Amino acid sequence: MAWAITGVVLASLGYVGWRLTARSGYESAEYTVVESDGDCEIREYPDLMLASTSMQSETQGGDGSFMRLFGFISGRNEKDQKIAMTVPVFMDRDSDKSKGSMGFVLPKAVAQEGIPSPGDEAVEISKRTGGRFAVIRFSGRLNESTTSKQESMLRKWMIERGLSGSKAVESAGYDPPWTPGPLRRNEILIRLDDDEKPA
Repeated sequence: MAWAITGVVLASLGYVGWRLTARSGYESAEYTVVESDGDCEIREYPDLMLASTSMQSETQGGDGSFMRLFGFISGRNEKDQKIAMTVPVFMDRDSDKSKGSMGFVLPKAVAQEGIPSPGDEAVEISKRTGGRFAVIRFSGRLNESTTSKQESMLRKWMIERGLSGSKAVESAGYDPPWTPGPLRRNEILIRLDDDEKPA
């Protein structure tokens, strides 16, 4: 009986710890939902300012890209300024597909007040141009298998609605690495052509 009680207590503490560090505690990038259909949506995003760095696409930050960006928001910048973490973390691939970039969205207040220059030359400040995106949301781990499957599902959904978009794909992760797969929020985003409207 004592073991059962201890197990329940530890599980409860673990859940509370996860909740305290989960995505609900962070500022989230703004967007407007234009159309929603189950796990798929069309969204309108404003311009977003990112701190970004190059990455090997399959590493999901394990190649040091995440820590370079974390160093920037932890004070490795010209102002020694600490910057709040936000969600999601955006990742995209270049034409090579083995390489890409990772970007942290900078808080709205920091973007408005002035973004400090990075102290690491491998980190740069860039603008993610706003616009309309087709998006699919899913749980589990972000890897080549899951992203390819979800991209295929999203493009099929777009075709059914007469929508076309970029060949490039973004992925977005909303949770810390220790979040269990079933509880994770991931997304695939495809920028729609400028003149596209929802059906």
